[in-house]
Amino acid sequence: MSPVIEITHGDLLRQQVDAIVNPWNRNIIPWWLLLPQGVSGAIKRAAGFGPFRQLSRAGAIPLGGAVLTGAGRLPFRAIIHVAGLTIFWRSSEMIVRKCVSSALAVAAAHQIDTIAFPLIGAGTGGLDPDRVEKLIAEQASQTDYGGKIVIVRFRGAG
Repeated sequence: MSPVIEITHGDLLRQQVDAIVNPWNRNIIPWWLLLPQGVSGAIKRAAGFGPFRQLSRAGAIPLGGAVLTGAGRLPFRAIIHVAGLTIFWRSSEMIVRKCVSSALAVAAAHQIDTIAFPLIGAGTGGLDPDRVEKLIAEQASQTDYGGKIVIVRFRGAG
């Protein structure tokens, strides 16, 4: 069964889904030393420290790997953190593809029927947002995940 893929403009944290994806790093630097920006910063501010404390217990995450945590104060069942950045804070098409596959495998294993992805690697990671959107959709369509996937292009207030 192929996933249903929807592309929308808006705020990842306002999607009506079971889980959201956090484009994280390799989890080598303690979370409390980092001042995350973009999606990770918004998640940390809204969810609180709980998900990041849980994430720290996972240890180092291989590039493209995924770890599930609770959602803290957010209204989701879970947050799936993906290692979408190298230690040099860059991303690549290969890393984005691995992140999508890993996140969807985690979602399927935990019966998560709807999941929202930001444009992994398009901010700090330096990749072109249009290309990342296509990569996520292409990779997702090649998986066995049978749920709904929402790809969210950020549109801030104003």
